[in-house]
Amino acid sequence: MSVAKTKADLNPRTQGYEFLGPLGALFITLAVPATTYALYFGCSESSGGCPPALDTLWPTLSSSLSDPEWWQSLWDTKASLMYLAWYAFCVVAYFVLPGDWIEGTQIRDGTRKMYKINAFSTFLLSMGITFGLIWRFGAQSFTFIYEHWVGFATAALAMSIFQGLACYLTSFHGDKLLALGGNTGNPIYDFFIGRELNPSIGLFDVKSFNELRPGLILWALVDISLACEQAVRRGSNITDSMALVLFFQLLYIADGLYNEPAIFTTMDITTDGFGFMLAVGDLLWVPFVYSLQARYLVSHQVELGPVWCAIVLVVNFTGYYIFRSANGEKNDFRNGKNPKNLRYMDTARGTKLLTSGWWGVCRHPNYLGDLLMALAWSLPTGFETPITYFYVAYFTVLLIHRELRDEENCEKKYGADWHKYTKLVKYRIFPYIY
Repeated sequence: MSVAKTKADLNPRTQGYEFLGPLGALFITLAVPATTYALYFGCSESSGGCPPALDTLWPTLSSSLSDPEWWQSLWDTKASLMYLAWYAFCVVAYFVLPGDWIEGTQIRDGTRKMYKINAFSTFLLSMGITFGLIWRFGAQSFTFIYEHWVGFATAALAMSIFQGLACYLTSFHGDKLLALGGNTGNPIYDFFIGRELNPSIGLFDVKSFNELRPGLILWALVDISLACEQAVRRGSNITDSMALVLFFQLLYIADGLYNEPAIFTTMDITTDGFGFMLAVGDLLWVPFVYSLQARYLVSHQVELGPVWCAIVLVVNFTGYYIFRSANGEKNDFRNGKNPKNLRYMDTARGTKLLTSGWWGVCRHPNYLGDLLMALAWSLPTGFETPITYFYVAYFTVLLIHRELRDEENCEKKYGADWHKYTKLVKYRIFPYIY
């Protein structure tokens, strides 16, 4: 009887919904794949522009969606097998490559998960193989991702659906710790948001693995393939705009992988379950939407010149400095260090909240840095189309929504202390604006 009571206490029924409940979850489940394909077909050479002429949009869309052959063209067996091989490579690298094991934050059953740290090693191995292939056989040897883009995206979507369903179904078997927000009893919502907090196979943690390895590193490979396609078309070199996008995004990816331990304190890991939302975000959205600027530049070969290159570099590295410096302050403080002698306030919970440094400027300075970098990734595409700025717009909405979720959780966690803190640090993301 006590075991059943303990299990019920650990896994209470979720009382509220996010994302407007089951209908919102269903909408996002359908909208994410649809948007991924729409960004491809709405900004590609085959469609006739970026975007195509408005008077051709509806006739083209209508004829495509009603044509069985168009639906069949989304599947590419060769690309699917290559994607499976890539995913298997990431799994094998996880087990084979050396790496330290670190403890995550304490979860509500009193335990701490152990995580293996070798994502950056997997990235270096992947880059070594990739650049070795290009060095030996030329840029043409690595254009296959560009050539099979739709097939790779469909394979990533299929993997996302499989993992979302598998994790949802297995969450009903055994003594699983469920996510506090994913135990509503509604299958559509729980499948989307993630029912089990930390689905694992032995010590292999599914959520953290997907967060950093197969999708994030694939984003780098997609960018490199797009740069290779442009190089083939131009004879040998790439434009300064493509070089900037490639440099910025590879740096961002490498930085995230190098600082792998930092993700184990994020909401994705500590709070959210692993369902279709995180699976499709990690595996489909990141590599195939975040690479939109590089894909645009394959056919729209923008040359910026030294002045515009310098401006874009300043925007990116300003964002990078804020992002890295703010995260450094936070991580040092959480680990009991305060090298800058930052001010803080004590809370009734016994924890401390930073009130100076970057965290005194606004409550989420890391988001501000992220958004500046996102803008820098789009600026090299010029201003001929708003579509290449989709990532900036989407990312702004995403981070504001995440900030609202953070604020709600912190208010529940700290109570009156949180209201006191928000008076000390007034701005959420954008100083003097929001």
